[in-house]
Amino acid sequence: MTDYDAILFDNDGVLVEPPSDDALRGAAERAFREVGVESPDDDHLAEVLRGVTPESLREVCGVYGVDPDEFWSARDRHASEAQLAEFRDGDRSRYDDVAAVADLAHDFGVVSSNQHATIEFVVDFCGFTDWFDTYYGREMGVESLEKKKPDPHFLERAMADLGADDALYVGDSESDVVAAHRAGLDSAFVRRDHCADVSLSVEPDYEVRDLHEVAEIADGE
Repeated sequence: MTDYDAILFDNDGVLVEPPSDDALRGAAERAFREVGVESPDDDHLAEVLRGVTPESLREVCGVYGVDPDEFWSARDRHASEAQLAEFRDGDRSRYDDVAAVADLAHDFGVVSSNQHATIEFVVDFCGFTDWFDTYYGREMGVESLEKKKPDPHFLERAMADLGADDALYVGDSESDVVAAHRAGLDSAFVRRDHCADVSLSVEPDYEVRDLHEVAEIADGE
């Protein structure tokens, strides 16, 4: 059992409920309309909801002859606004079991592939300001897609901020596990309801049901 000096968390699906497909789809539809596309294909809408890469973005935008940078700036902005509205309207909240890790003595950080503006809002809205010593999301724009997990860029920045040597990264996706290992960190995969049936092609160091089990790992139990 490693004696961790820091614990890093993904945000969506780990600390707070993930954004709904309806919210992200609505944001994508508004972004398409903003660049002059009134009726995008359903498959193309799905392509820009989650797991977007620069290559897939260019391919979709090429179909409609729109500039990828212009479209993605609109999509990021609308997606962030839609997610903030979910919290404000009470449709989305933090998980109750976040309280299980609140009193741990470790340094905490958040590393997300969501927009930094969204993470900044969540940290404040959900009362995390005093808990997390550092937090990262990506800046809005196409270039930031290269720094999404599984790239370890923001994990490495968070570790540097905390001055940490050994950390556990808690996530809910395969990209979280891969990013942790690329950064030289241990990984904990939280199998919540939304990812209960996910099959991983990589092995996390721990697989847990909730943050209560993460607290037990951190305490050396």
